[in-house]
Amino acid sequence: MKFLLVFDFDHTIVDENSDTWIVRCAPGKKLPSGLRNSYRPGHWTEYMGRVFVYLGDSGVKEDEMKRTMTAIPFTAGMVDLLSFIGKNKELFDCIIVSDSNTVFIDWILKAADFHKVFDEVFTNPAAFSSTGYLTVQNFHAHYCAKCPKNLCKSQVLKEFLDKQLERGVSYTQIVYIGDGGNDLCPVMLLKKDDIAMPRQGYTLEKKISQLARDLSPVECSVQVWSSAVDIMSYLQLLIKK
Repeated sequence: MKFLLVFDFDHTIVDENSDTWIVRCAPGKKLPSGLRNSYRPGHWTEYMGRVFVYLGDSGVKEDEMKRTMTAIPFTAGMVDLLSFIGKNKELFDCIIVSDSNTVFIDWILKAADFHKVFDEVFTNPAAFSSTGYLTVQNFHAHYCAKCPKNLCKSQVLKEFLDKQLERGVSYTQIVYIGDGGNDLCPVMLLKKDDIAMPRQGYTLEKKISQLARDLSPVECSVQVWSSAVDIMSYLQLLIKK
């Protein structure tokens, strides 16, 4: 009996958007309006690429970025939840599917010593160039019209589950924990024995509620959380069953 926990990162594990948090490194802690206004819907990763060029041009170095990122606050109760999962790894496989990037997530999880809690992290690949600039790429190419250009989370989840099945691993239940609009696509993939846990007051909860009002509800169960302690209480009940 094994459970799969799927986490979003921004506004779920951490209580901020890691991509906008990095702006604290910019001169005056803000971006020029021309750069801010250059974002096009669905093309966030390209936009962040331009932000990283601006930070590099402004002389912001890797160590300053790392210091800033590792000060990002975890969501209420999340430290307790991740510690609980870490102590029960024989029952839980745990992955992150996020629109952030490998460098930020790696820094944040390692600084808090939570990197061992997660079996895999699926996010946009990032690295520092030979000139010391942070660069980021799209996670993959996909054909899902509902998702941003760089990442379809349901495709990631489906490929992970297929790969696990090939290894002989299937899950009693999938628990999907997220907050954003781009978490709806993978939630639609979940079956009736699975559970979606949208963060209270955020876009994912609103979209799931709207589907129910439109009489096309999601197939899985839904349980809203406001503190990660709510998620931990659910998982504690799950492993007692």
